Amino acid sequence: MKGQQKQTISGIFLDPMKKIISPTNLTGVAEFVLLGLTNHPDLQVLLFIVFLLVYTVIMVGNMLIFFLILVDPSLQTPMYFFLKVLSFLDVCYSSVTLPKMLVNFLSEDKRISYIGCAGQMFFLLFLGASECFLLAAMAYDRYVAICKPLMYMAIMNEKVCLSLTVLSWFLGNLVSLVQTVWVFTLPFCGSKINYFFCDIPPLIKLSCIDTSSYETQAFTATFLVIFVPFSLILVSYILIISNILKMATVEGRQKAFSTCSSHLLVVTLYYGSGSLIYLKPKSIYSQDSNKVLALMYTTITPMLNPMIYSLRNKEISEAMKRMVNKAMNKKILFHGT
Repeated sequence: MKGQQKQTISGIFLDPMKKIISPTNLTGVAEFVLLGLTNHPDLQVLLFIVFLLVYTVIMVGNMLIFFLILVDPSLQTPMYFFLKVLSFLDVCYSSVTLPKMLVNFLSEDKRISYIGCAGQMFFLLFLGASECFLLAAMAYDRYVAICKPLMYMAIMNEKVCLSLTVLSWFLGNLVSLVQTVWVFTLPFCGSKINYFFCDIPPLIKLSCIDTSSYETQAFTATFLVIFVPFSLILVSYILIISNILKMATVEGRQKAFSTCSSHLLVVTLYYGSGSLIYLKPKSIYSQDSNKVLALMYTTITPMLNPMIYSLRNKEISEAMKRMVNKAMNKKILFHGT
C-alpha cells in the first residue's frame, strides 16, 4: 500500500502529463458530462441553428481576413501581420469549444473523455492567453506607428513581428500547461460539469478537496496574464493619445484615432469578459452569468473581430473590393471564352 501511494505521488510530481493521461490514480472519474447552456429540450434545436450560424460567420469572416492579408500586396505591413495572426487564433479558439457544443445540442450523449476535457482546457487556455499577449504586441505596434512614424519600419521589422508572435505563443503555452496540469491532478468527486466546455472554475467545483490554494494560484496566474498585457496596452495608448492631441491637423488626429479605435474595441470586449470570469471573487460566483460571459469571449468576440476591423478600416475595405472585382473579372472572362 505504501509503495503504491509513493508511486502515485511521485507520478504526479515527476511526470504530471502522465497523470492527465492516466486519471485513475487519485479519482475514479474517467469522463465528464457537459450539461451545456440549458437543460430545456425545446431550446436545443434553436440554439444549434443560432450557434451554427455564429460559427459559420466566425470561420468565414476570420478566414477571409486571413487570406486577404496573405495575398494582397498593400496589406504586407506589421499591423496587418498581427491582424492575420489574430484571425488565425480566433478560428482555432472558437473551434476548440463550438463544434463539441453544436454536437451536444442534438445529442443525448454529452460525455467528454478525461483526456478530451484536459485537451480542450489546454488549447482554450493556450489560445486565449496567446491572444492576450498578442493584443499587447498590437498595441505596441500602434504606439510605434503613431509616435515614431519615421522609424516604424526599422523598429517593427519582420524579425521583431515574428519574435513578438512566437513570444505570445510561448507564454500562452507555458501558462496553459501549468494550469491544465494542476487542475487535472485534483481528485474529482463528480463528473457533471454545469458548463458548455471544460474550464477551470466549473472543474474546481467538482474537486473533493479544499481548493483554496489552487484558486489563489489560478487567480495569480490569471491576474498576470490579463493585468500585465493590459497594463502595456494602457501605457501604449496613454502615449498614443498624448501624441495624437499634439498633432496639428484635425485630419491627422482623426486618421490616428481611426487606426486605434478598432483595436481598443476588441481589447475592451476580450479583456472585459475574461476579467469578469477569472478575476471575479468566489463570493459572487454565478454559473449562469459565467456562461454568458464565456460566450462573449469564445464566440461573440471572434465573430465581431472581422466586422470591427473590416468596417472601420479603409485599407481592408478597399482590399476586399479589389478581391471581389478581380473575382468578377475572372468570371466574366471565363464566361466570355
